[in-house]
Amino acid sequence: MLVTTRHHGRSRSAVLAAPLVALLGLGLGGCDFDPTGLFAEKYKPEVIPDVPADKLYSEGLAKMEDSDYEAAVKKFDGVSKQYQYSEWGRKSLLMTAYANYEGQKYDDAINASKLYLQRHPASKDAAYAQYLIAMSNYKQIPDVTRDQDRSEKALVALQELVQRYPTSEYAADAKAKIQITRDQLAGKEMEVGRYYLERRNFPAAINRFRDVVSKYQTTRHAEEALERLTEAYWALGIPQEAQNAAAVLGHNFPDSPWYKDAHALLASNGLEPREEKSSFLSRTFRTLTGRTASAE
Repeated sequence: MLVTTRHHGRSRSAVLAAPLVALLGLGLGGCDFDPTGLFAEKYKPEVIPDVPADKLYSEGLAKMEDSDYEAAVKKFDGVSKQYQYSEWGRKSLLMTAYANYEGQKYDDAINASKLYLQRHPASKDAAYAQYLIAMSNYKQIPDVTRDQDRSEKALVALQELVQRYPTSEYAADAKAKIQITRDQLAGKEMEVGRYYLERRNFPAAINRFRDVVSKYQTTRHAEEALERLTEAYWALGIPQEAQNAAAVLGHNFPDSPWYKDAHALLASNGLEPREEKSSFLSRTFRTLTGRTASAE
């Protein structure tokens, strides 16, 4: 508790504070006099040498060649801040993103790349900045047993790259990685679906397998998803849906071992696959393959 006493109309605390306020006032006025020594180190001015942008940039490149990515980031970041509105500043901001990426500081690479796109959306290197965002997320994709938030972000960034920069040199690689990322997301849905199926929670399992069929038909998991739907519908006591799932599987993947399993399940109960042309599954794969009802 602060105890004050009156001294000629002012509190003792005010009297004690007066010299400090005066010293601060002197400092603000430009005087270097500091009898207390309290501010000598804390507010010691830093002398920043006036180094040309191209020299700093070259030093950053040298650090990159030595794989000293942290030091390279510092060099490029310095240029991008000191010479923000110059060509050196633009190039250095992109190199900041790249150096962070090479140093596996992926979130920092994403932030620098986004800042680059914000400042230079029409730049010739904008596609590369978007590619760094996509790849920084892609490199962090975990295995299917874990949350797939990074996979979702990678997919969005990759798709944006293809849509916004379809003729860029990075578009082909992005398309290939889109398929891999979609396969990853489908794999996660399958894992959860199997979990529910094993625990006889058939409605929840069906929802997961239907998601795979509706969102990820071109992945390697589509065949199994249709077979699992056959199992789940049969176990739930809906044989017509089981027959339909097996038929759609047979029409689209006739040589699949998953179709053999689905067919065997129905045959053991005296049934055959039978497709319902107006069903969700049938319409989904007709849209994908171009099959028509009349052609069937």
